[in-house]
Amino acid sequence: MKKIVIIGAGYGGVLTAKKLAKLYKKDDDTEIRIIDKNPYHTMLTELHEVAAGRVEEDSIRISLDKVFAGRKVKVTLDTAKEIDFDKKTVICENRSYDYDRLVIASGSKPTYFGVKGAAENAFGLWSYEDAIRLKEHIDRRFRQAAGERNLSEKKRLLTFYVVGAGFTGVEMAGELAEYVPILCQKYEIEPDLVHVHDVDQLPRTVNILPEKISDKVRRRLEKMNVTVELGVGVMEVGPDYIDLKCGENTERRRAGTVIWTAGIESADIAGKAAKVLKSKGRGRLEADPYLRADGREDVFIVGDNLFYIADGEEKPVPQMVENCEQSAKTAAKNVAASLSDEQTELSVYEPSFHGVMVCVGGRYGVARVGTPKHMISLASFLAMFVKHFINIIYFIQVLGWNKIFSYVKHEFFTIRHHRSFLGGHFSNVTPSFLLVPLRVFLGMAWVFEGIMKIVEGWLAEPKLVAFFGGASAWYDSILNGVSGGAADAQTAATGAAADAVSSATGAAAETAVSAGTALINWDFFGWFQLYFVSGADLHSAEISDYAVKLNIPLMNDMLDRFVLSSDSMQVFMQSAIVIAEILIGLALIGGLLTFLSAGASLILQFMFVATTGLYMGTVWMVFAAIAVLIGGGHTFGLDYYVMPWLKKKWKRVKFVRKWYWYND
Repeated sequence: MKKIVIIGAGYGGVLTAKKLAKLYKKDDDTEIRIIDKNPYHTMLTELHEVAAGRVEEDSIRISLDKVFAGRKVKVTLDTAKEIDFDKKTVICENRSYDYDRLVIASGSKPTYFGVKGAAENAFGLWSYEDAIRLKEHIDRRFRQAAGERNLSEKKRLLTFYVVGAGFTGVEMAGELAEYVPILCQKYEIEPDLVHVHDVDQLPRTVNILPEKISDKVRRRLEKMNVTVELGVGVMEVGPDYIDLKCGENTERRRAGTVIWTAGIESADIAGKAAKVLKSKGRGRLEADPYLRADGREDVFIVGDNLFYIADGEEKPVPQMVENCEQSAKTAAKNVAASLSDEQTELSVYEPSFHGVMVCVGGRYGVARVGTPKHMISLASFLAMFVKHFINIIYFIQVLGWNKIFSYVKHEFFTIRHHRSFLGGHFSNVTPSFLLVPLRVFLGMAWVFEGIMKIVEGWLAEPKLVAFFGGASAWYDSILNGVSGGAADAQTAATGAAADAVSSATGAAAETAVSAGTALINWDFFGWFQLYFVSGADLHSAEISDYAVKLNIPLMNDMLDRFVLSSDSMQVFMQSAIVIAEILIGLALIGGLLTFLSAGASLILQFMFVATTGLYMGTVWMVFAAIAVLIGGGHTFGLDYYVMPWLKKKWKRVKFVRKWYWYND
């Protein structure tokens, strides 16, 4: 049995494990084990959103059992303490694990550069627990300040220092500044009493960005009432103060909260490995072009632990998510190649980074993105759009649809106080019981439609030729000004339109003799045509006189070849439509499988638009189906009982868990 051990379930570790699982999915002689002290993967780049109360806690936490469901990866909850490279053993708190190949992906932890009191008195922001702890502390500070009578102490409690103006520091300061007005309103505190500072000894914010973009970040922070202090060093952090070195002088300032985001170093286990393996500053392990640790063909390095200067570059690969993604792919291939019985060449790590993004609150961001040779700068809406798009790409790799659904829900649909780059337009929640009358009425309309078709003989004799042909002739009479065919088409057209949308019958009968008026007749490169017509002159037309149709030649050809090929086939299709309409209607009335029922309703409406067209008088059925599509049956409907049971059963299906075809 060949054994692969991965230390760390961060970005690099999770992706390496998933790629290895794919390579070895048919190999029962290889064991893949990932070791982490937590049963979840944490979205470290989103910690500030939780710490400042923008999204819920579970939005940054992903269960490892869910990530590796249905995959040949053993998730081991343990803490790696030491690595015996000679014996090929990872020594953990609970037990030891042998390996044939080892991947070190333990990630990073905050570094305090020897600043006195920083580790004891400052809040870190580098784990799920850090984010929760900081969120609770911020809320507690405002609650304490609300009851504090001493003005000086009140101001101290409401003074926040963020140490570091890099990615994490800027994002934390921006989120906090955006959160302050909300907390002030909640605890009835004057906003002028709150002070947020972002300090850094570097000359500008996020210095990896071009100076022009960096200045935009600083100006945005200042616009949000954050005091940005650059070229300022931190000398000491106390329980209620922070000492800053401003030029030649050291100032002691009172502070209620100090948040440390000033730098990182390799996690403890990588730091210990750095004493044995070749390494560079802060415990980063040097690797060869194949991502093997120096002098060790059985040890691979990925992510933040990796120190590697690519060919033609002057600086080592950056400690960011894209490096984790790309190094994981190369490391996984090389681990498999090195274990192969065949002589397989190893792949050289050739990273190609596509830029960086930083958010200043939930509504504004900047980005420098593109290809290595051609980067463009983005700000505001476009930058935020790119940021969310790239997050979604990553989530597809980690937890597929399940995480995408969760992410979109947290970032857009349940966001409060307009803290999204889309504002609050998607986050207004309508009480679902208000949809009940609409859902029931839509269901009744479908049941009525089906019953009327039965009365008209749809289960007994073919009607589709006249149904489709009459409607087409009616549209042709309007679009082409053919008056002679109008009278012949009157009965068929009226019936066709009426069956598609029952309430239009009267209007159709009265207007079919007239050529009517064509308002839109657009041809989209021969693929389809869009018609929008009035069955009456515009000065006398009512809403029920207007009709819309999509003419799709490919669909027309399929109808002629299959549906209209024989009388028996017509009756079969007619019966299917009647049964579908009645079942959809009953399901909507009862609130059973509402998502599927509303979806089927939309499909039928599309079929009508593409064959007979729809009158505006009943287009409401389309919008009603959209309105009840999500959650429409959870109030006064059977879905209240059925959906939780179905979800529970569905998630137990092996392929569903493996491909994440569910949501929580």
